[in-house]
Amino acid sequence: MTDSDEAAGDPQAAIDAQGERRREDLDDRIFEHSAGDHQEGIPFVGAGPGNPRLLTVAGKELLEEADLVVHAGSLVNSEVLEAYCAHAELVNSVGKDLEELIPLMRDAYEDGQNVVRLHSGDPAIYGAALEQMDALEHEGIPTYLVPGVTSAFAASATLRTQLTLNELANHVAFTRPQGKTLTPEEDHVSEFVGMGDVTTCLYLGTHAVRETMDRLLADGHDPDLPVAVVYHASWPDEDVILGTIETIADRVEEAGYRASALVIVGEAVTGSGYERSYLYGDWANRGPDSDG
Repeated sequence: MTDSDEAAGDPQAAIDAQGERRREDLDDRIFEHSAGDHQEGIPFVGAGPGNPRLLTVAGKELLEEADLVVHAGSLVNSEVLEAYCAHAELVNSVGKDLEELIPLMRDAYEDGQNVVRLHSGDPAIYGAALEQMDALEHEGIPTYLVPGVTSAFAASATLRTQLTLNELANHVAFTRPQGKTLTPEEDHVSEFVGMGDVTTCLYLGTHAVRETMDRLLADGHDPDLPVAVVYHASWPDEDVILGTIETIADRVEEAGYRASALVIVGEAVTGSGYERSYLYGDWANRGPDSDG
């Protein structure tokens, strides 16, 4: 029995086989297409953070052409579906495993339908797109990614700040706290915060705000370090909770949020104390004869 025979109908075997193939040789399509290109196959589209206007042009066009949209349930704002997918068959992926999703998308595509797999935010950030793509590719169904706006960017826009600010926040960390799928040893939140000039964006951690802040306090971090929790960034019911490492947990619990919020830790939350950049200062005005 070949690897291909074993992987047929078995998503995990297909994932393993595709991984081995990538180790041996890069996909030619990497050099033939760029993000935003219309390509052959099933697109895995980032729906953005929530507001339909934050869907990319490429994503909008693909949804408007779709016959079948497999979407990430309540993680995708229903307004996106109503605005761009009213004509298509909609399938909620919540509660369905790969053994059900892969044949569903494969069969529809082979029947000549335009199939779109719609993920929340951007599929590259804490999504599970690649495993689906690998399983489909192994069965001969081409796939590709269409980027979306991730919630950290929507949250920073709501806060009217930048995630990076000169001399204040030189780095950004996208991370998540320990839990069912992340061991304590894999949780580096405290390390990122401890670096001082990092804006730490916590995904999938609304339920663990108190536990995370308690650990930061126990590790000796400044209790007055700013923290923002943006619930449903860019949705109609968006809510912003501001506080510090010491106070934010009480405020989140008082609001009653346990999911669907982006937590940002760092001085960039307030944007106070940054230095003017060189981009529009003396550096920009250097003449051709200036030193350096």
